Amino acid sequence: MAKKKTKKDLGLGIRALLSGMDTDTGDSLLAGTGQKGGNKLVNFSEIDVDEIEVNPFQPRADFDEEALEALSKSIAVHGVIQPITVRRVGNDYQLIAGERRLRASKRAGKETIPAYIRTADDQEMLEIALIENVQRQDLNPIEMAVNYLRLKEECKLSDLQVAERLGMKRSTITNFLRLLRLPPEVKNSLIDRKISKGHAMTLAGIEEVDIQLFLHKEIIENGLSVRQAEAKARQYSKHNKKKKTKSPASSSLSPTFKQIQDQLAAFFESKVELKRDQKGKGQVTIPFTSDDDLNRILELLKK
Repeated sequence: MAKKKTKKDLGLGIRALLSGMDTDTGDSLLAGTGQKGGNKLVNFSEIDVDEIEVNPFQPRADFDEEALEALSKSIAVHGVIQPITVRRVGNDYQLIAGERRLRASKRAGKETIPAYIRTADDQEMLEIALIENVQRQDLNPIEMAVNYLRLKEECKLSDLQVAERLGMKRSTITNFLRLLRLPPEVKNSLIDRKISKGHAMTLAGIEEVDIQLFLHKEIIENGLSVRQAEAKARQYSKHNKKKKTKSPASSSLSPTFKQIQDQLAAFFESKVELKRDQKGKGQVTIPFTSDDDLNRILELLKK
């Protein structure tokens, strides 16, 4: 069993919430039997794997097959070193944390598994599952942001409350959530590690989608560092403000048509200008920088 640790950087909210819960990284926040985690009684027992239902609030959908197989082989030889955490549901149990270990144990042919048994309502189940998922080491920034958003929306928490539960600054949560407003191309580049979180944060600080996409392309093609990207972002934003002052026509678009313009810019990965008069007539302009760029746009139109 892992040695008990205390983490000073964790907020009081998460300490109270996660008492008696372990994570897939192996840290146990409460070990032993018959102990109280906050006001939640925690017991320890060896229980039948067939009596355990999966967590219906589990946000983690993907489990690396190779890592799962390796864990299964380790459990077959050494057993489960770190217990899972469950709650009672009638005569059976429902998993709170440790699905990877439960799956690997079943694969290894184990009939029982060591578990902490604690009380938790549905709200806590969801919150614990989301927080456990956030604590995983292999999440990319977009996955982190999605979990923060789910904590906010499904657990009805503010940015500050999410931050307190995770022992983080509110500004950190807010900045992660801004990543979700980035165009799909930029988010995919972040997920595929073509750009860093620093690059993505810089792009998220730009209001105009066309500038985001243009700078995103420049970062990848020219291998810009985060500092270089920040300098470019300031330069483009300053230029765009001057342009808006001289030509306020684009600001006359309603929020609906401005959104359509932004969606087109995201689709074509290029600046798109939408003009429309009061009668509903207008035009869409898509500039291109070269013959290759034109062919790229034509290919997108064909699709």
